[in-house]
Amino acid sequence: MAREQFQSLSEQMYYILLALWDEQCGADISRRVDQLSQGRIQIGPGTLYTLLGRFQEQKMIRETESAGRKRYYVITEKGKGMMCTEYGRLQALIRDGTPYLGQGREEEGAGGKVRKDQGPAGLALGEREV
Repeated sequence: MAREQFQSLSEQMYYILLALWDEQCGADISRRVDQLSQGRIQIGPGTLYTLLGRFQEQKMIRETESAGRKRYYVITEKGKGMMCTEYGRLQALIRDGTPYLGQGREEEGAGGKVRKDQGPAGLALGEREV
């Protein structure tokens, strides 16, 4: 069985779709992604337009206007549904990792705070119960 496209989103995909909550042209999308990600994610034009084409094919976004070479896009209800699904997936990742990596997992050591190397069951990380 073929794997469904966009089962999960890359960071670039996620931020492009977030940027398209409001109608944007390509250059505006790139600037908005940079702003939303606080500079962590930069998207080149090749990647941006490839992803916009794929999103359009999957009806996750739609073109709203074309003015010369500028094309404007906005996220669709299907795209918003995908974003909600991805948001839930990311929340589950955080929830599942919190017992291992979240708050309360540091202890004071001789050199300051040291991260504990035990999971929630008291096992060393990477160790399994037999």
